[in-house]
Amino acid sequence: MSFIKGVVDSSDLPLNVSREILQESRIVRIMRKRLLKKAFDMILGISMSENKDDYEKFWENFGKHLKLGCIEDRDNHKRIAPLLRFFSSQSEQEMISLDEYVENMKPDQKDIYYIASDSVTSAKDTPFLEKLLEKDLEVLFLVEPIDEVAIQNLKAYKEKNFVDISKEGLDLGGENAEKETEVKQEFGKTCDWIKKRLGDKVASVQVSNRLSSSPCALASGKFGFSANMERLMKAQNSSGSSPLEFMKSRRVLEINPDHLIIKTLHSAYKSGSEDEEVLRAVDLLYDSALISSGFTPENPAEVSGRLYDLLGASLSEKWVHHLMLSSHKNPEIVEAEVVEPVEAGNQK
Repeated sequence: MSFIKGVVDSSDLPLNVSREILQESRIVRIMRKRLLKKAFDMILGISMSENKDDYEKFWENFGKHLKLGCIEDRDNHKRIAPLLRFFSSQSEQEMISLDEYVENMKPDQKDIYYIASDSVTSAKDTPFLEKLLEKDLEVLFLVEPIDEVAIQNLKAYKEKNFVDISKEGLDLGGENAEKETEVKQEFGKTCDWIKKRLGDKVASVQVSNRLSSSPCALASGKFGFSANMERLMKAQNSSGSSPLEFMKSRRVLEINPDHLIIKTLHSAYKSGSEDEEVLRAVDLLYDSALISSGFTPENPAEVSGRLYDLLGASLSEKWVHHLMLSSHKNPEIVEAEVVEPVEAGNQK
C-alpha cells in the first residue's frame, strides 16, 4: 500500500517518536492494521462500483502495486486476490477478476488455468491452448512481467490451484483412457527415435493430450522456469548466459499423433528409413515447436538455414520442371548473321 499517502491524527502516540517506538509500539501496530483494513475496503468498494470505468482507471495506475503485494505481503493475500484483474481466452478485450473466472468454471473443473506470455496475441495463439478451447475451458492470460511471479505466490484462490498450461503433466481428464494408452504404445518407439535424433535438446518426447491442430509443442518441466520466465531472466541478466544454465527447465517435446506430419514421421520410422531429409524434418519440427511455445532459439541463423533449405527443396520440385518445360516451348529466336563469300587471293 505504499502508493497511498495520508496523515493520521492520534492522541495516543507519545510525543517522543523514535525508530524504536515505530517498530515496537503496540499502538502503531494497531494503527497499521486498521489503516490497511480501511484502505482495502476503500479499494474493494471502487471495484464493486456500478461504474466500471472508476476501477479501470484505478487499476491502470495502481494495479502493479497490488500485484507486488502478492509477492511481498503474504498476510494480505486473501484481501489482494479479489482485486486482481487479467485478460483471458474468453475475455481478450476486457479484464476479469478471479471471482468472475471461478463463477465461469465448469462443474468438473478443479483448477484455474493460466498461460504467461508477452502479449494477448501471443497467448491466444499458443499451441497449449488448443485442447482447452475445444473443451470450452477458460485460461487466464498473464501478459505483464510481474504477473507470473504474483500468481505463483498466491498458489490458489478459493481452494482452486493455479496451473500453468505450458508445463508438463497437464491433466485435462482423458475422455478415453484405454485409447490414449494404445496410442502411447503405438508411438512409443517413434518418440524414442525422435529423442535419439534431438539428443540433449529435450529431456523426453511424449504423446500429447493437449494438442489438436499443431503437430507438436515444447512443454517446460513441472518445477522449472516457463518459457516466459526464461525470457525475462535472460533480459535481466547482464553477466552472460552461463549463470542461467542451471535455472533452465527440462524441456519435453509433445507430439500430436493425429497430425499428418507426425503420422508421416511415424511411417518413416516403421519403414526403417534413415533418409537425411526425414532427419532434417525432425530438426525443423523441434525448431518450430521451440518458437511457437515461446522459447528463443540459441542460434536463429541455423533455424533460418534449415527453413531456407526446406523452402528451396519444396519450390524446386514444383517449379524447376515447369521452367524447363517453358524454355522448350518458347525457344529463344537468334537472328543469323549474313557473311559475304570471299575467294582466295582477295578475288571475287
